[in-house]
Amino acid sequence: MSFVDAYYDVRSGYSGKPASYSISGYSGALPLTIQNMPEEQAGYVYGSGDGSFTPVSYAKEDTSGAVSGLNALSSSIFVTRSQNYVFAASQGSHVFTIVDRTVNGSYALGLPGVYRTSTNPGGTMAIAFVENSNYAYYPVKLSATQTTNFSGGPGTWPKAAVDCEPQSAPAWCLFQMQSPDSVDAAGFHYGAPLSFDRPVKAVFSKDGGTAYVLNCGPECGGSIASVTPVPVAPMIFAVGQGSGLLPTNASLAASTLAIPGGASNALVDSSTMYVVGQQPQSIGGQTLYGGNLTVVNLSNFTVTSSVAISDGQPGAPSRMLEADNDTLWIAMTKCNNGVRAATGQAYGCLTMYNTSTNSVTMLEPYLGDATGIAAVTGLNKIYTAEGGQVYIYKTADGTALDNQFVTVTGTAYDVAYMDATTDANNTVY
Repeated sequence: MSFVDAYYDVRSGYSGKPASYSISGYSGALPLTIQNMPEEQAGYVYGSGDGSFTPVSYAKEDTSGAVSGLNALSSSIFVTRSQNYVFAASQGSHVFTIVDRTVNGSYALGLPGVYRTSTNPGGTMAIAFVENSNYAYYPVKLSATQTTNFSGGPGTWPKAAVDCEPQSAPAWCLFQMQSPDSVDAAGFHYGAPLSFDRPVKAVFSKDGGTAYVLNCGPECGGSIASVTPVPVAPMIFAVGQGSGLLPTNASLAASTLAIPGGASNALVDSSTMYVVGQQPQSIGGQTLYGGNLTVVNLSNFTVTSSVAISDGQPGAPSRMLEADNDTLWIAMTKCNNGVRAATGQAYGCLTMYNTSTNSVTMLEPYLGDATGIAAVTGLNKIYTAEGGQVYIYKTADGTALDNQFVTVTGTAYDVAYMDATTDANNTVY
């Protein structure tokens, strides 16, 4: 891991000394993503080679070691802002892992095919998603009484629970999201499983009360891409804090908003949600995908506009970030497999969208997969990781800045701005 002076765009001190900066004590293999938490002056780095999740002190430029209790490699992982809980989807191990640092406990809840997790910025609830599934799941921390009552194995668990661990004295249970048609003996509501359309992620309203579930639809082998609002309150995991009811399937379907351009990622800014996806198109007898950005007015939950952006891999995680000059930046992977590449058009994996003018600038030429973005706010530029290298662009017009003094040896997958004023700068919930 390396530091860069984002004011002068150099890897060394301004005077040349020191010659470089690095994180003391970091030993993770193949670091892939950075979860940025500037208010806490910390970042968490996920190592895709060994499954390590390591906190880094920005102030001290060091680390005290990786988080313990994780199960093998994680396909999706987040720590809450309080740093008390870590949630990880371990697809290879078929478990949804919870590291509860308030009790120094780790709980591997069985969920075959789990591959994504979303956590609200407040760190009070989490949702797990299963690949090629139309259902979603959420964890609940149990009270002492519930631990005793559910310690007799699956027959004593609430009907909506898919796993409780450890089974001899469970501390956490994982529940399927179900409509509250009935109440079981333990007082938990259950009914028909809530049915989505290949859900992959949730983003959250400004007040934290609503989770907008992104239904990937055709990108992920489903039918219709859409966004479904779900109340957060019933899924709060803290003991005794969950309140309210999940909707029924009928009300869920009635509140869902179709997004024809695709819905595999989104960003909420006050009363506006920007939804990104890949739109299937039939070209030359085969189905190809073209990138699309849909703007949703959350005040009346309607689509206000839709524009073409850089292509990407259907259903794959993308990056979205707001920066100076009213710009929204979108990073895609595998844009070389999209409509533009297949039809001989110029293409790249990075898009700059002006939120004031609704205009799109697709940055070209193709530099490889765009896997990371960080906005250097106040300096009108962004840093990106593309094709394993670091690049810099002006937010005013998207032109490239000289990157010769920030290039890295090896492969750059992600970038983070340590002096950011908000966690939204690089953190992808």
